[in-house]
Amino acid sequence: MAKRTSLARSPCPVGRSIDAVGDWWSLMIIRDALDGVGRFSDFLASLGIAKNMLSARLRTLVERDILEIVPASDGSAYSEYRLTAKGRGLFPVIVALRQWGEEFFFDPAETHVRLIDRAGRRPVRKLELHADDGRLLTPEETIVVHPD
Repeated sequence: MAKRTSLARSPCPVGRSIDAVGDWWSLMIIRDALDGVGRFSDFLASLGIAKNMLSARLRTLVERDILEIVPASDGSAYSEYRLTAKGRGLFPVIVALRQWGEEFFFDPAETHVRLIDRAGRRPVRKLELHADDGRLLTPEETIVVHPD
């Protein structure tokens, strides 16, 4: 099997971000952590992933300062995984993936899990990208500027 190329020093923020997150299992772990999952056994039950794969992904996310290991919230002898500020910063990324999936991978009448505002119990508004002046931006209205 070919060794994975590291993008940790890439000049591209997307490349560095993908390098830090790693793979789709890691994104699913982050999704669950954002939903309040913290214990190894709960990640295991939610994801249906093999124990060794889950252990490896959790270890990598801790090494990359996306998750941290903390004492269990119930005071037991167990430990839990908690999102760091860097991990919580992935919230809009996970929401964007969720909304993209809702738009392109579900029939309009098909039921699926939904993200709602906890306080108002209303759907979350679709994420949008705006220019400094407030204009809604499309991909055609942006450019990537490379460093000299």
